[in-house]
Amino acid sequence: MATATTNDRLLSVLSQTLSPDPSIRKTAERQLTEATKNSGHHLEVLRFIASVDGNNVEQASIRQAAAVHFKNIVKKGWDAEAEDGTDGIVISENDRQLIKSHVVELMCTVPPQIQAQLSEAIALIAAVDFPQKWDNLLSDIIQKFNSPDPNIVSGVLVTANSILKRYRYQVRSDALYQDLAYVLERLQAPLLTLFKTISAAVDSYPNDASQLKPRFQSLRSICRIFFSLNWQDLPEYFEDHMGEWMTEFSKYLKYTNPVLVDIDEEDESGPIDTLQAAIIDNLYLYADKDEEPFIPFLGDFTSIVWGLLMNTSKMPKHDILATTCIKFLSSLVGKPMHKGLFQQKETLKQIISNIVIPNLQVREVDEEQFEDDPAEFIMSDMEESDSESRRKRSQELLRAMCRQFEEDTTAICMECIGTMLNDFTTSRGENWPSKDTAIHLMLGISIRAGSNQGVSAVNDRVDLMQFFTSHILTELQDTDHSVRPMVKASAIKFAWTFRNQFSKENIASLMPLLISHLSSSSVVVHTYSAAAIEKFLTCKEINNANNSALGPMAVTTSKQVKFGGDDIKPFLEPLFTGLFAIVDNQEWNENEYVMKCIMRSLSSAREDIVQVTQIVLEKLTAALFVVAKNPRNPQYNHFLFESIAILVKSVCAKYPEHVATFEGLLFPPFQTVLQMDVSEFTPYVFQILAQLLEYRPKNTGLGEAYTMLFQPLLSPVLWDAKGNVPALTRLLQAYLQKGAAEIIANNQINPLLGVFQKLLSSKATEIGAFELLGAVTYYVPIHTLDPLIKQIFNLLLMRLQGGKTARYQRLVTAYFAQFVGQFGSEKWIGLMDSFQPNLSKMILKSVWLPRLAADAPVRMEIKIQAIGLTKIVCETPALLNNAEGQEIWVMALVALVKILSSQAAFFGTPAEDLDQTAEIGYDPTFSRLHFATRIPLDPFTDMKDPVGAFASSLEQMCSTQTSVTSLIQQGLQSDQKVHVMLQGIMAKKGLHI
Repeated sequence: MATATTNDRLLSVLSQTLSPDPSIRKTAERQLTEATKNSGHHLEVLRFIASVDGNNVEQASIRQAAAVHFKNIVKKGWDAEAEDGTDGIVISENDRQLIKSHVVELMCTVPPQIQAQLSEAIALIAAVDFPQKWDNLLSDIIQKFNSPDPNIVSGVLVTANSILKRYRYQVRSDALYQDLAYVLERLQAPLLTLFKTISAAVDSYPNDASQLKPRFQSLRSICRIFFSLNWQDLPEYFEDHMGEWMTEFSKYLKYTNPVLVDIDEEDESGPIDTLQAAIIDNLYLYADKDEEPFIPFLGDFTSIVWGLLMNTSKMPKHDILATTCIKFLSSLVGKPMHKGLFQQKETLKQIISNIVIPNLQVREVDEEQFEDDPAEFIMSDMEESDSESRRKRSQELLRAMCRQFEEDTTAICMECIGTMLNDFTTSRGENWPSKDTAIHLMLGISIRAGSNQGVSAVNDRVDLMQFFTSHILTELQDTDHSVRPMVKASAIKFAWTFRNQFSKENIASLMPLLISHLSSSSVVVHTYSAAAIEKFLTCKEINNANNSALGPMAVTTSKQVKFGGDDIKPFLEPLFTGLFAIVDNQEWNENEYVMKCIMRSLSSAREDIVQVTQIVLEKLTAALFVVAKNPRNPQYNHFLFESIAILVKSVCAKYPEHVATFEGLLFPPFQTVLQMDVSEFTPYVFQILAQLLEYRPKNTGLGEAYTMLFQPLLSPVLWDAKGNVPALTRLLQAYLQKGAAEIIANNQINPLLGVFQKLLSSKATEIGAFELLGAVTYYVPIHTLDPLIKQIFNLLLMRLQGGKTARYQRLVTAYFAQFVGQFGSEKWIGLMDSFQPNLSKMILKSVWLPRLAADAPVRMEIKIQAIGLTKIVCETPALLNNAEGQEIWVMALVALVKILSSQAAFFGTPAEDLDQTAEIGYDPTFSRLHFATRIPLDPFTDMKDPVGAFASSLEQMCSTQTSVTSLIQQGLQSDQKVHVMLQGIMAKKGLHI
């Protein structure tokens, strides 16, 4: 009865999570989140998945939701030692064993959609427990290899593939190889046997698609497992049985069966195609690693793959197979050891004419996608995209050919390019695809080296600028947007690809052309124009300058933006007109490239934007109102808020009197966002509110709006959302900076410390706890803090006692250093020893100083530790009273000397990031606004020279206490390196001990 009640309750809540009504959906999601903190909830969900009627169509989606929910519980809560905590999810050891005992069996009995979620959950559990704490997992999986049901075999192989992916792309280590050896010992032989068994079964069902499809899925999964197990090194067993594997691989690369081919399907790859692509990935792995045992098979497989590629259609369903084949050939062509296979000029011609050019050409499906699904076209075509495409792979093949045969490859391609361009001139209306192919062929042979920052080396056999002037510039100068939009998009892409090769004057001449194409009705063309402008604004050039400080002939080299603020200034009006015309057009989806261009243009313009700030801000807030109703493009939203942050920073940093204007313009839309509870936007709103508060003119206090907002900000519900915590913490720091006196007067310090306590209780939010505590300690006068400080330290010590994670030790010792630096070592020692006699020594010896030795401080913490430790070393005579204290004193001195001598030690004001070229984008955990970032709190702004302060304090100490000098000599006798460092520090300051 209880189980039935539980199932009914879960059925109700899970169905509500699928409701189109946001209020119902969010309430149900909160209920599920709370339920995850109840012991046994995860088992209830698993039982629910097992008990739902698989034939009930209405309940299928609810069962799917339950499977996703279970996977998320595992993702967040299984690793009890996770640095970011478990969101309050507690899974007992008994429940863990029950889950692991039944989840594989359950996964085998559910439909494929549910199977996929459970398979991922198993992989997540395995990432933590396998193999040490889940020794029977592999045996349970291997046992299912003998199932007569091919769907069960396919299911467990999908799961095994998910688990074993972890062995790919990992840095070698003893632990990794130990785990891999464990897996190989148990799996390598059964895997080969299973492949052969399934292969025989395939031969037995030549005309039965229902029997063949799950078996082909299984063969593909085995190939992916093969890839994982061979990624690190060629295992001995696979070397010994290479002939058997290669025989099977060869069989399926030649395999055809019309039963498995859907002639009406044009987009989705068929089972034969996906298996063949997986096999070629394995061949690529061996060929790329130059595995010697594979060499005898290489010639035959090269011919097979070549033949397969020649017979592969241009339909999208064959894209994966085609790109995998081209990748394999590229690997061979680019290696000197295989030069003999391709060095004949006729062979190179065949590759270019039969493989490269056909796969560079525009297909009908590409034209349709360009017009009807521009977002997908852009994603696959952009050079920074991870997606595979025939064009990208063909251009990589050309570059591989140029590495070995640059002269011949270039000559052949230039001849083809000339033919294509002549073909275009005979009929510009019909033969535009020829020009488009010519541009991409030129892109393929011109680049020797490059990255997402542009091309760094070009093929000197190509007259790049002549091609640009004759064929790219002329295309961009044609402002008839209805003519050859695909060619215009390719021309724009060519221009940004070679942005590093253009002079400032070249870019200035391109800018009005690119701006004109912002008005194109083609989404791809105006998107590429915006992307090109953004890339040109981040393009750098090398700047050599004389540096007299280093000598009369010394020259320092640096990089600076090639086309910056003064350069873009003449174009700002038409540029923003074009960009916001796209943003304002409700027929088009949110365009992240356009908004990124707005962000970058504002960043370049800086103070020049002041005169039009209100107009730009109104445009941005109008866009904000639109997307708040349905946030669907995280990158667009991020760049939108970054743009607002730039305006605030550019104007208010120089003109604080304008803060009130910004508040008047931004508070209404921000209030709407908070009232609508748009969870994706609230962290952004809090960051910009903090930014505005920090820029308020001095002595103006918090103001009425901020004062009214403060109490609601302390609500626990707001802090339950982890994504809010960094932004809310930043906002409370700003409150303390600007209005600590008002907060104290309103008796709001205790509630503020309640937030600190809540944050400290979870690993996921402990960073925010210490950021808030650091601000409280700095901005709140000590006489106000004194009655509360012991309670604060009690909380810190209880957490330290509960679990000494590396991160917590880093955070708490940094705070101890700040406290000592602000209030002196004696106050800290007295406070610590009030909990337990000599606790201060115990913390120093067992926590603080060992942490510094194992985990050196960085950035601002270097200064904080230096100042705190200087007071420990030079202002704590009580440490010198006995042998234990003297040992700790020497440890503190060693730690301090190492910190002050480290290359990372810098005690000036931290420089801001290079805003104009910083890589900026959305982060699903917490999207920190780059342009709203504050410099880390420096509690010791008056201390400009911590090294000099230490040196003079130590000299004074030695002069008044002669025993200290001998203690230093004795203590550092075993570590001459530190002794030399100390002498160097003193000598630089003209002091001695």
